[in-house]
Amino acid sequence: MMAVTAPTESRAPSAVMPEKPVRLWLWLPLTPLFWLLSPLALLTAPFLLAWLPRDQRPHRPYASTVAFGRLLVSLSGLVVHIRAPGARLSIRIF
Repeated sequence: MMAVTAPTESRAPSAVMPEKPVRLWLWLPLTPLFWLLSPLALLTAPFLLAWLPRDQRPHRPYASTVAFGRLLVSLSGLVVHIRAPGARLSIRIF
């Protein structure tokens, strides 16, 4: 006597592409934003003297604001590479 078996299914190869890491580049134009917001920062610099306690006040609030602005603008050209098992991400700040 012959054993009865279920019919086998024949599937076509799936259209899934081989897994490659995803690469993504992002450009963040922060330097123009910093330049546009710099007058606001200079206007709020004197209020540092009123908001901060006496022992934490900067001696020269305008110089502190300008130094912080220089720090932010110096980030221009920074490239951050992030590598994960399934993706690669690069962020360029300009």
